[in-house]
Amino acid sequence: MMAPFKIGVLDQSPVRSGGTEQDAVAETIQLAQACEEWGYHRYWLAEHHGTDGFAGSAPEIMIPRVADATSRIRVGSGGVMLSHYSPLKVAETFRLLEVMFPGRIDLGIGRAPGSDQLTAAALAYGSQIGIEYFPTKIADMIAFLTDQIPPTEVFARVRATPRSSTAPDVWLLGSSGGSATYAAQFGLPLSFAHFIAPGGGADVIRAYRAAFKPSELYPEPRVNLCVFVICAERKEEALRLAKSRDLWRIRLEQGELGPYPSIEEAEAYEYSEAEQAGIERTRGRTVIGTPDQVRPALETLIETHGADELIVLTITHNFAARLRSYELIAEAFGLDG
Repeated sequence: MMAPFKIGVLDQSPVRSGGTEQDAVAETIQLAQACEEWGYHRYWLAEHHGTDGFAGSAPEIMIPRVADATSRIRVGSGGVMLSHYSPLKVAETFRLLEVMFPGRIDLGIGRAPGSDQLTAAALAYGSQIGIEYFPTKIADMIAFLTDQIPPTEVFARVRATPRSSTAPDVWLLGSSGGSATYAAQFGLPLSFAHFIAPGGGADVIRAYRAAFKPSELYPEPRVNLCVFVICAERKEEALRLAKSRDLWRIRLEQGELGPYPSIEEAEAYEYSEAEQAGIERTRGRTVIGTPDQVRPALETLIETHGADELIVLTITHNFAARLRSYELIAEAFGLDG
């Protein structure tokens, strides 16, 4: 039975322990091609800075590489951290991408730094515009994308180029009520990061829908839900694959931003009671199991959150297992490649 909703992919371009950044980028391309073949609707590239665990620091560079290696799947950012950048530059970059790949580009924007605070300061070097201007940046960026006059009056005569008969699909990413409020205020679709904030998402999405102000681009609210999933033929194998993420999360909370550990590293690690408790919390953010277990769990999340689409994030140390997880999910939902 086919899925009653569209399903996409979020790729953070993880760097494996024992692997290289070149491996991570090559695996992103291979995974995107496979996901298109299996029938996924969107393929989003994340933005992370100052970490050896993710190679994707520039989604605007990865997007054309992925779009060129595929032919149908929508490709976009999940997301560009707009707080670091000029709205005009982001608008022009994505208008050019839309010219290059018409009807296939998504622009997901976020307000999180995607980094530690010092790295965020380095990204903002030379700019006096703080995070408090984020809403204004959203409004200006939308205006530049759609050939409207930006709210910032001094830029009234500025126009984004190149011209395009279509615009990218714009999404506002978030894991809190703050981002949802902005999405509702500006009439934008909302992508909610369940894998970051597994609790309270349903309330945030209900509030977003209630407060949504129709815009020229989006007359109705739209929501996708991004969930971390590991799927395998046997639940025992899926749980074993998840051990890598368990250790990676523990190291992340300790300030270690290294590559994604292997299962062997995770099994050799001696966990404290507090770390074991942390693993249980992390597992609460994930859907792990066989196809017959994963599909109903994801359908329940979509229903309880009132989401229109699903975005799947899967990371395993073994790339073949990661590929197989996405393939099994596609088969479970009857996606049509």
